[in-house]
Amino acid sequence: MAHLSSKRMKTVREAVTDRTPKALPEAVEVLKRAPRVKFDETVEISLKLNTDPKQTDQNVRGTVGLPHGTGKTVRIAVICKGEEQQKAREAGAEVVGDSELIEKISGGWMEFDVMVAMPDMMRDLSKLGKLLGPRGLMPSPKAGTVTQDVAKAVRELKAGKMEFRMDKNGSLNAGAGRISFPEAALVENITTLVRAVERAKPASVKGRLIKTMSVSTTMGPGVRVDLGTVLAVEEAVV
Repeated sequence: MAHLSSKRMKTVREAVTDRTPKALPEAVEVLKRAPRVKFDETVEISLKLNTDPKQTDQNVRGTVGLPHGTGKTVRIAVICKGEEQQKAREAGAEVVGDSELIEKISGGWMEFDVMVAMPDMMRDLSKLGKLLGPRGLMPSPKAGTVTQDVAKAVRELKAGKMEFRMDKNGSLNAGAGRISFPEAALVENITTLVRAVERAKPASVKGRLIKTMSVSTTMGPGVRVDLGTVLAVEEAVV
């Protein structure tokens, strides 16, 4: 097994020896050519941002709907009351509830990936801040997960809506699909995601937000991408 792993990695590294930034379609093609592992790897983007992480007004965060979805099964918990509970279930939420569900979560139950809540439930949810916050699971209006229309939020999340956020080092990493996706679908997903990040540029940041970009698979090395091939059409429209 170790021999096969080493052989695979050697093949992948040879494909990316040239560190010259590649056009996005070419970079995706390199990833697709690499030998496969036994699971469907996530295709990830890594962005170095032109921000100062110490400045609170330069935090980068937002949401985007990927046209071809993320390739992941998202388990959604919805905190709401009354008839909205049935609407959330019909939209595809895995678990729906109010105070009893909040108590269940406070006791350690965490079998969900995203939480959606109605505004009138946030006061009760606030006691879970220390539990959900560090895991990135606390509902937020900016992420569209605190809303009056929980059913719509659930449908969007199931269809591929995702949140992105800058880390404490001024970088942003996010999944943009699976390696099994067709090349054209990966290119469209990545382009949509990167342009959404660039549009989330804080007013205090001068010039282009994204400094460098690379794409990789879960187990593979990164391939540098020429940002101009991703942002050129966007900039022309602007």
